[in-house]
Amino acid sequence: MITESNWAVIIPMANESPDFEPFVDRMSGVLDRLGSGSVFMVVDNVSTDTTLQLCQALSLSDPRYKTIWAPENRTLVDAYLKGYRAAYDAGYELIIEMDAGLSHDPQALPMFLRVLNEGNECAFGSRFINGGSITESSSKRWFLSKVGTLLSNFLLGTSMYDMTSGYQGFHREVVGRFLAHRFLSTAHFYQTEMRYLLRYTRYAEIPIHYKAPSPRVSEKAIRNSFAVLLHYFKMRLFLRPERI
Repeated sequence: MITESNWAVIIPMANESPDFEPFVDRMSGVLDRLGSGSVFMVVDNVSTDTTLQLCQALSLSDPRYKTIWAPENRTLVDAYLKGYRAAYDAGYELIIEMDAGLSHDPQALPMFLRVLNEGNECAFGSRFINGGSITESSSKRWFLSKVGTLLSNFLLGTSMYDMTSGYQGFHREVVGRFLAHRFLSTAHFYQTEMRYLLRYTRYAEIPIHYKAPSPRVSEKAIRNSFAVLLHYFKMRLFLRPERI
């Protein structure tokens, strides 16, 4: 049985003021129906609007929401790992990562929890399986996600339908393992790196609906993606594939 003491969501929050209220309304509705769950909101200096103040006010009014202020973060990956560390140290058994702004629908959370309670160590959101979708997105963003998945599967020997989605959940033991690992990614390729490193776990892919992502992916992030992909491909060629 899912109880409030054993599962949490981590969400990096940056410049979320315009969508903050509708997102919290949707999230709170799911938490109310489940009767359980906590949310760790990670805010750092990337956010230049009132997101931090909104998160802090919400934490004061609803103890299910925890605000993590992390000005020391240097990359997007730092924000994700900061949230995982906070939820892990708080003792949660199931930890789910998602994006804010309704890019990821909180309505999918019960499905992640069910999959994680059915013997799977990991649950990965997929936009490219039956029931999944990408909407309100640029063709470039769709192309990068789809081709990134195909290229990663080809070079790394993985076989997932979606290697680039950021909606995913894990058992505590898995979180402990990757918190001890040094990720090479500094941006969006972190999602692919995570799935590659966890390819030998018991996992299931879950259909998700993804919409309204950020309008662009920086050239620096794309360069980092190719560098990390090449690193793991070389390791595979030299028969030293990495895993966690």
